[in-house]
Amino acid sequence: MIEFICREENLNLKPGKGHYYYSKKGNLLLIYPTTFVNESGFVALEVFQHFSLSLEDILIILDDINLPFGKLRLRRKGSDGGHKGLYSVIYHLGSENIPRLRIGVGSPPESIDNATWVLSKFSEAEEKEMSRILERAKEAVFLWAEEDIEIAMARINKN
Repeated sequence: MIEFICREENLNLKPGKGHYYYSKKGNLLLIYPTTFVNESGFVALEVFQHFSLSLEDILIILDDINLPFGKLRLRRKGSDGGHKGLYSVIYHLGSENIPRLRIGVGSPPESIDNATWVLSKFSEAEEKEMSRILERAKEAVFLWAEEDIEIAMARINKN
């Protein structure tokens, strides 16, 4: 998602003072972690401290096997829902009160474990839908950054 926004907005990622790259556009600070997803909380804490952020200033973007493919869900707070990366962020920041944008990847068939599923390539049909999904997710990110989370949730969660 970060790579997509940077490409679409003609932004360059620069090395940060930690395990991440970053770019800025207006009041939006984009962070691209260089760690494994399960260690995202370590990066979130680095960024949180370095840029003196509050929890409301953070929007975590993550995949979600509990949502149908392409469905977006923007929330102000909540549990990790079994997502190990979000668990790490909640653990390191010490709160579930962290806004997040979940992007549905659908649930795996019974024969495939969750990790294999989320790391596998999209089907040809799913690949054709990706630009539309990423555009909607980008819209959610900018609404969150430029308006507020309530406006963004009202627009994004209705579909």
